[in-house]
Amino acid sequence: MSLRIPIETSARHVHICEEDFKILFGENAALHYVHELSQPGQYLCQERVTIVGPRGRFENVAILGPYRKETQIELSMTDTRKIGVPGIIRQSGYTEGTPGCRLIGPNGTIEIDKGVIVAKRHIHMTPLEASRAHVKDNDEVFVITESYERGLIFADVVVRVSPKFKLAMHVDTDEANAFGSEDAPTGAILKLFDGQTYSLQQWADEIQSGINR
Repeated sequence: MSLRIPIETSARHVHICEEDFKILFGENAALHYVHELSQPGQYLCQERVTIVGPRGRFENVAILGPYRKETQIELSMTDTRKIGVPGIIRQSGYTEGTPGCRLIGPNGTIEIDKGVIVAKRHIHMTPLEASRAHVKDNDEVFVITESYERGLIFADVVVRVSPKFKLAMHVDTDEANAFGSEDAPTGAILKLFDGQTYSLQQWADEIQSGINR
């Protein structure tokens, strides 16, 4: 039986380092917890910032806690076009070569030279769940959505495995709009050919091999 994966929509948000937070909100400021997110230890904060690019801005953007080692802004591809920065798809934490922006808080402004990413779609799962699905950390898989009337197949979905994770696939607002909306959408890793999980590269290699034959 396929592992049913809850699909969650991740709207634009900011992960912030403590140094940058102090500049934006004041030396004595602290993150204020609002509620926990689906992944253990991650939470929505009360604090909000303005993101400014060459062509536009987004106000009242949520900060997610806890502090990170490096400030990172996660936008959809549509968001990046609206503020005029390149849309670079990356896994969280991989920010080399990505564009920067200006962040404005109630007590200050900072310019970051990198850190704006379009988050690569991904699945959080535990080692036990990964074993059940026959995948491992950093595998890339296909996921078919079980969505009312607008089901589709996502390719290049990164599997992220940790005992600290809770099972969930994260997509941005552009991706969520593509397959319609439900109260609790789910997906399943698509198995091809002999029942094993295939990545795009494996599939492409086999197709090319068949063409060459």
